[in-house]
Amino acid sequence: MSTEEDDLAAAWGAALEGEEESGTPAPSPTPDATRVLNQAEIDSLLGFEQAGEGEVGKSGIERMIHSGLVSYERLPMLEIIFDRLVRILSTSLRNFTSDNVEVSIDSIASQRFGDYLNSVPLPAMIAVFKVEEWDNYGLIVVDSAMIYSVVDVLLGGRRGTAAMRVEGRPYTTIERTLVERLICVVLKDLCDAFGPLTEVEFRFERLEVNPRFATISRLSNACVLTKLRIDMEDRGGALDLLLPYATLEPVRELLLQQFMGEKFGRDSIWETHLARELRDTAVSLDVVLDQQVMPLSAIIALKPGDRITLNAQPQAPVKLQCGPVALFEAEYGRRETRRAVRISQVLRAPSEVVGT
Repeated sequence: MSTEEDDLAAAWGAALEGEEESGTPAPSPTPDATRVLNQAEIDSLLGFEQAGEGEVGKSGIERMIHSGLVSYERLPMLEIIFDRLVRILSTSLRNFTSDNVEVSIDSIASQRFGDYLNSVPLPAMIAVFKVEEWDNYGLIVVDSAMIYSVVDVLLGGRRGTAAMRVEGRPYTTIERTLVERLICVVLKDLCDAFGPLTEVEFRFERLEVNPRFATISRLSNACVLTKLRIDMEDRGGALDLLLPYATLEPVRELLLQQFMGEKFGRDSIWETHLARELRDTAVSLDVVLDQQVMPLSAIIALKPGDRITLNAQPQAPVKLQCGPVALFEAEYGRRETRRAVRISQVLRAPSEVVGT
């Protein structure tokens, strides 16, 4: 039993003793109105004690806070793209470092942009890149272990030994230059990973060490966070790829596909069959010799034997119509014993007729 529960029990016991002495009924046990929750109780209420344990350990309030996020699983093609990135990046980094490199995906999750910036382990290098075709930005975060591993392997460090870290100082120009070369390799491979889906270019813009200077989106906006693990024998580190959902919005329809090349609501077999049947459909054409406007009373007064005089001249062109749509202009005449028309002009193109 905690100290606070002991104090509450003691107060309740004192109240009961006062009731026995005075003969008045004791009040019902109510919690102290002035009691303030301690930090442990606040963390328990908000669900921060279970951070890192997944959805199972989250409280109701924390679930409500995170309910506005969109899960990356609603964009199934992203997982295929990142798997492709891992395969391409493994080969590229082997050529880049001349060492045995293994790249793996630790996790793919949705997270608020502000929450991620606050959780970036410092020191780190944050690369801001721009997606030209989508007119938006993304981030690549390289942790300190990966930075020193890349510097060590590129400058000829002895294999089989862990990279030496020198904390508490700013990164040198050489370290920034080598990390920038690494980021350019990652961005090129990311372009190749998106290649089968859409043509896109990821252009490196700047390198930051302070997360506040790497703000590319509103802090409350949702992002897709991909954590990559890069191992180079006894060295290695982590590399985070952050893409806001606003950046992915131009290709959202493509990322919703369950597999590459999926077509929504279309069936090519049915389209081919429908087109073939339409071409074989019989269509009647009417030859319009003349058109007149008559009052309704004159039409009602018509009787068998009455004649309607046409104003068309013998050599005047006539129109061929399909229903109310005029398609051709033709010359009227005879061929052997049959009346015939010869098309002289197309009034409407086939595409216009289909659109109508």
